[in-house]
Amino acid sequence: MTDAAVDAEDTASRSVARGKRSQAAYQALRDDIFAFRLLPGDRFTENDVAERLGISRTPVREALQRLQGDGLVRGYYRNGWEVVPLDLGRFEALYELRTLLETHAATRLCQPSHAARRTALIAMLDATWRVPQVQRLVDGNAVAQLDEAFHLAIVDAAGNPEAAAVHQQVTDRIRIIRRLDFAFGERISLTYDEHGAILAALADADAGRAVALLSTHIEDGRAEVSRLTMARLEEARTSFVPSTESGAPVRRRRFG
Repeated sequence: MTDAAVDAEDTASRSVARGKRSQAAYQALRDDIFAFRLLPGDRFTENDVAERLGISRTPVREALQRLQGDGLVRGYYRNGWEVVPLDLGRFEALYELRTLLETHAATRLCQPSHAARRTALIAMLDATWRVPQVQRLVDGNAVAQLDEAFHLAIVDAAGNPEAAAVHQQVTDRIRIIRRLDFAFGERISLTYDEHGAILAALADADAGRAVALLSTHIEDGRAEVSRLTMARLEEARTSFVPSTESGAPVRRRRFG
């Protein structure tokens, strides 16, 4: 093997290793945000994360840029990073917009002119959601991703690309709290049941039933994630430890 080939192989190996470290950093930070170990509004630097994870700043920066694309953090020039603050009023508005988009899509899909689109949609989603109990997934993260895909597919199948683009933006913006809906097994099981009922209504081209089921499904999820968000934030914010110097309560450190 020539020196050039060896150098190329070494470069490729380093690139793969850095990619793995970047993915690990992304997953660790994402888990911390969804578990509220990193609270909305918490600020930190790339050095903080690099020291905690025992890696260099480059894969950390790559991970943070991905998280910024997910809408979970935002960067400040020469002033570190911040977990995006939660604005529950904004989330309420986004959930209302989501309901409007999805119920409108369901109505369109039940029209005779959309029969082919509806049939294709149901065939695709049935394989995931209308399955025997033993085939249902129990991993919350996996079901959360499938749930997003389910709702995105309904709006996309309705055939309005502008509505689908707006719905994708809404999905991205509510992801940080929506994932809490899948923290417990009961909600996972209910999601399978409710998605199956929605698909049955669409299969019958029953717009009224599909809209009602979708509206209730989204509202129940919104109420649950709002409750869980407030509970988790309160739990995290009251996790104090006594100061060794003054005895005054201080918030636990996020890093280190």
